[in-house]
Amino acid sequence: MAKEVAFSKIAKISKARQYMIIAVLGASAFLGAGISLTMHFTQVIAFNAKVIAAEEESIAAYTQVIKETGICKAPKGSVYSGDELKKCDPDNIEISEIPDTLRYNILEKLAANEALNSVQKEGDSNCINPKTGRNYTFAQLNKEYKNATDSDTRQLAIRKIKSCSALRIIPDALPAFKNEEALLASLNRIFNLSGWEPESLGPSTEINDEIDDLPDGLNPIDVSLSIEAPTGTTMNILRNVERSIRDFDIYRATIEWENDNTLDMKASATAYYVNESTITETNKSITAGGN
Repeated sequence: MAKEVAFSKIAKISKARQYMIIAVLGASAFLGAGISLTMHFTQVIAFNAKVIAAEEESIAAYTQVIKETGICKAPKGSVYSGDELKKCDPDNIEISEIPDTLRYNILEKLAANEALNSVQKEGDSNCINPKTGRNYTFAQLNKEYKNATDSDTRQLAIRKIKSCSALRIIPDALPAFKNEEALLASLNRIFNLSGWEPESLGPSTEINDEIDDLPDGLNPIDVSLSIEAPTGTTMNILRNVERSIRDFDIYRATIEWENDNTLDMKASATAYYVNESTITETNKSITAGGN
């Protein structure tokens, strides 16, 4: 009888131990699952935070570019909202609404520069005011732009400002690409104005070794020329080259005086062009495991 009672107690204790082990195993499984889920959600939250931070950084960068260039009016907040961008129409923005922007400085300050405007405008009939028969002044061009009532008229006025105001001097003085034909045409024009027909004019096969470090984006164009003319004519050509809106650096020249008061000069010169300015759009990949 006593043995049966003892076996019964042992059986109950063994069953209790089984229940305890099962409970511990179940709790461990739930704890492990909870820890795994917690780690997973922590990683998801951290990844989403990185994506949101990168998105905010991109929006801020786009806002800065749009605001500084004057594509749209300045945002009401720190960045542009979707509605502000949808309503933005660059062709129908008054220049006075975008002060201190690139667009404002170009159209209001640079285009009106009196020193650049003093350079004669020739060969473009669109720059002749039909009412006066003379070249448009900047005040007249600016008035056309400000009085424009639709985007087409405004675009036409902007084209006139680009080609008939001081702005046209910028690409003449420092082109945005290597154009040797235009360079030679400019030199030929200088020679013709000096009353001389060039004997030899062409791209140079030499390289100007004296150019060490040019500013970023500035590039050389080498050209060679030969002049055989009376001394006065040659000096007049050199003066007109020096006065040209385009920079010509003569780095090598040989000069011979002939008996008949003729000056024979062969020279190599360097002109310049600048790389076109662009806005570079970059892509950034966001990963859960790295930066």
